[in-house]
Amino acid sequence: MAPYLTDGRSEFDNNAAERSMRALALGRKNYLFAGSDAGGERAASAYTLIETAKLNGADPQAWLTDVLGRIADHPINRIDELLPWRFAPAG
Repeated sequence: MAPYLTDGRSEFDNNAAERSMRALALGRKNYLFAGSDAGGERAASAYTLIETAKLNGADPQAWLTDVLGRIADHPINRIDELLPWRFAPAG
């Protein structure tokens, strides 16, 4: 028997996952012409950073602004301090 029939906590569809990917699907035609394979890889990296920040409860724009402003002078052996799950907005 399917798990969602016996456990009320289980989802029987993947609507939540589909909704989270909606923005990517809507822009698919625009991404088709990223300019080159390298451009597509850069776009994928940017989307990965943005979605990782969102999944960790950080505002992607605030986090990226903070990280890009600090990364040049930040010691490489403490790079983990810049990750989105360690981000604490100033204020």
